[in-house]
Amino acid sequence: MSAPSAIILAAGKGTRMKSDLPKVCHPIGGCPMVCAVVDACLEAGCERVVAVVGYKQELVREALAGYGDRIAFAEQLEQNGTGHAVRCAMPAFEGTGDGTPVFVLCGDGPLIRASTLRTILDTHRTSDASATLATAVLDDPAGYGRIKRDEAGRFLRIVEQKNASEDELAIREVNPSYYCFRLGALRWGLGTIAPNEATGEEYVTDIPELLLGRGEGVEVIDAVPAEDVLSINTPEQLGEVDRVFRARAEVR
Repeated sequence: MSAPSAIILAAGKGTRMKSDLPKVCHPIGGCPMVCAVVDACLEAGCERVVAVVGYKQELVREALAGYGDRIAFAEQLEQNGTGHAVRCAMPAFEGTGDGTPVFVLCGDGPLIRASTLRTILDTHRTSDASATLATAVLDDPAGYGRIKRDEAGRFLRIVEQKNASEDELAIREVNPSYYCFRLGALRWGLGTIAPNEATGEEYVTDIPELLLGRGEGVEVIDAVPAEDVLSINTPEQLGEVDRVFRARAEVR
């Protein structure tokens, strides 16, 4: 059974933070927030962690320097969407078996738990899925992609808020960007997704629906506590997440 790997998206600027510092370098619990995501991946048994860097990448590399060879880097020199970011990481997986489970996660989600990643991985392996998504149910889902299911509760697609109908906007189950893909399925999906008509960017959120259309298994589990997906888009939200993170550390 292949050990999991992880791709952490850490190339963005985070313009709403009112700072020139890359968003993932803002401190949570006294360390750059991306470190909490790396720690969760390593605790969950990831053998390889690839950070996709771009904006002021020297600062992100410096923030992660303490991990040594446990982390590799991939460059996304142009911000062309999450799908493009993941594609930039693919050279790090040359020679890696198609069956390897690969998490795709965001570097600005420091409240992520290793236990959640283990739950995703267990479901992914038990169901022999090509992709497994963990979702969260929020009282206020505004700003998040909604999880569309069929009448039997099976996954259909992720609907971004700007494309959602009134009925879809009422859905409280959201996509917090916790993915686990079979590497071969991820490679296929990256070669199949098309640029978004409105933005010209490629989105990893399109891949599960494409896999489903190909007849491959896509699992969705409500496994992410609402607290874990608190947004960090302003200095005030950064402070709120820092308080939660520190309070959680005191309980351990």
